[in-house]
Amino acid sequence: MTGGRAWRVLALAVCLVTGLLLATTRDVSEGTEIRAGDSPRLSDLVRNAQQHADGLAAQRDELAAAVEDAQDRAATADTDVAATLTEIDAIAADAGRTEVTGPGMTVTLTDAPRGPDGRYPADASPNDLVVHQQDVQSVLNALWAGGAEAIGMQDQRLVATSAPRCIGNTLLLHGRTYSPPYVVTAIGDPERLGQALDAERGVAIYKQYATRFGLGYTQEPSSQITVPAYTGG
Repeated sequence: MTGGRAWRVLALAVCLVTGLLLATTRDVSEGTEIRAGDSPRLSDLVRNAQQHADGLAAQRDELAAAVEDAQDRAATADTDVAATLTEIDAIAADAGRTEVTGPGMTVTLTDAPRGPDGRYPADASPNDLVVHQQDVQSVLNALWAGGAEAIGMQDQRLVATSAPRCIGNTLLLHGRTYSPPYVVTAIGDPERLGQALDAERGVAIYKQYATRFGLGYTQEPSSQITVPAYTGG
């Protein structure tokens, strides 16, 4: 076979293989673009879901206000309704449905920052540098054990069914996502709350990592803080 003929055969083979690859790629992608740059990013999906959740929350608040207005008007005209609403108000406090103000403690946790050179400590793994769910849970356990009457996290009230979850460096609470710092507020005797935090083993371990790797941790007693009412989620 001459050199020119061999080259033509080789070129034909390359074209056939290329065609097969293109056809296979189209079948796999079902005709859509499969480059990572054009695919929906997880952050975009989370952002869109958060915007949708915010819209639903706004609708919920509007409906709740309308229901409350209707109840007030009904209570004015009917003593039985007024008595029932009084009983509901008494239960609402125990269910976390009312805002609480009083002395307490604020605890703040945050991920480790980069050093002046833009790097993290050489002996640290990625898991050493972020706040984990067990860190948050240790703080919450300590505050409840210290006699907290009410606890809030970020801008929400925690109740019996609340389950804060850390996914990577993001906190998920009642369908909303938050980035650090994570701020926990508790109503109660500041001295007892502080003692409970100091006695909690999980908090002590977190403080060790904070000292070694630069994780953020502060606990600040206060004569008056406010924990918001639970609004559902």
